[in-house]
Amino acid sequence: METPKRRSVDPIYSMCVQPSFIIGTNNEDGTANFAPITWVSVTHGEGDGYLLVISMSGTKRTKQNVLRTKIFSANLVSTDMLPLMDYFGTRHAENGRKDGMDYAVSRGAAVDVPVLDQSRWVYECEVLQTVETGDSTTFFCAIRNIQMDERLECRNIFDVDLTVLDPVIYSGKYHSLGKLLGNIGDFL
Repeated sequence: METPKRRSVDPIYSMCVQPSFIIGTNNEDGTANFAPITWVSVTHGEGDGYLLVISMSGTKRTKQNVLRTKIFSANLVSTDMLPLMDYFGTRHAENGRKDGMDYAVSRGAAVDVPVLDQSRWVYECEVLQTVETGDSTTFFCAIRNIQMDERLECRNIFDVDLTVLDPVIYSGKYHSLGKLLGNIGDFL
């Protein structure tokens, strides 16, 4: 195998491969609010559990709702949801309700948050801790429930076939997954 040649560039480029989520929150009047967020990951919590970690910058309504209520849904975006993600990302709550596009909403099974019916994987979360960095807030969240597509047959915690979920991957542009390559240990 040939060794790749690299060059140094300014640290302004962002190549952080990130899953795309649409975050669902409750507005003060009880209506649903949705916004795309791609700064989402996980870390270990206490015991065997893990925490969803999500960062939001600026003063967007979604961030204000999470700070106020301490709960939200994280709806994984599949490629068929890209028009909805773009719609939510280009409309701002201060300009009125985001109801110019059809989408179905239900309530979380364990947490009283709005959930997008079209999403194939949904986290229902409760904020446990926040960390401020510049104008960003990072939320460390207990996952109170996961709603997953019934076509997934998970045998263990790492047995999630992402090709079924067809997630949108973001790194400054939208990408999709190609194919399942194998399991840990298949390439030794």
